[in-house]
Amino acid sequence: MPKPPTLRKGTDYYIENGLFVFTEHFLLKRGYCCQSGCRHCPYGYKKKQEEHKNNGGQNNG
Repeated sequence: MPKPPTLRKGTDYYIENGLFVFTEHFLLKRGYCCQSGCRHCPYGYKKKQEEHKNNGGQNNG
């Protein structure tokens, strides 16, 4: 079974508030958009504002 490529901290990702944030370099190297709304998405994908509110906000109703 092939070994997955090694990620390089600072080049492929950084850690912010305990979470991995992939860089534009890594996302381009990966070669496709996952449509997750990545912060550094080089493919231009943006999550709809309503989806973001529903997934991350509290239910006040």
